[in-house]
Amino acid sequence: MSQEVDGPPASSIRRGLLDTNTVILLNRLTDPTALPQRPVISAITLAELSVGPLVTDDPRQRSVRQAHLQLAESSFRPLPFDAAAARCFGRVAANLRTAGRKPATRAYDALIAAVALANDLPIYTVNPSDFQDIEGLTVCAVPHPDVTG
Repeated sequence: MSQEVDGPPASSIRRGLLDTNTVILLNRLTDPTALPQRPVISAITLAELSVGPLVTDDPRQRSVRQAHLQLAESSFRPLPFDAAAARCFGRVAANLRTAGRKPATRAYDALIAAVALANDLPIYTVNPSDFQDIEGLTVCAVPHPDVTG
């Protein structure tokens, strides 16, 4: 089972993997202590961000999505999806199936979780439920800027 951490212990965790939704919201997050001191992303996040500009017909949305991609590319050196991550993905997919969740419906999240596990990193996300039921994964909940309370 995944372990969720409310009020992230950024001071005690030096590195952490940012989920794609967290990368997209980076410029809107108001509490820097909600993030790891040394944030990293995965190549899967770059892949996910690369899809965004290509799947919208709205020129403004395309521009916004392209800006997110370019900022991520220029700000981070992504961790690869390598052989260790591939092995971890097997565990992630099995965990999700056992929990009655289909890994294909959240494929990017499952791949990102595998990279986090392979690199022994917690994942920082504004959508912690996306990572529930993944054994051994530490999930740090990042407050969504549009949600109060």
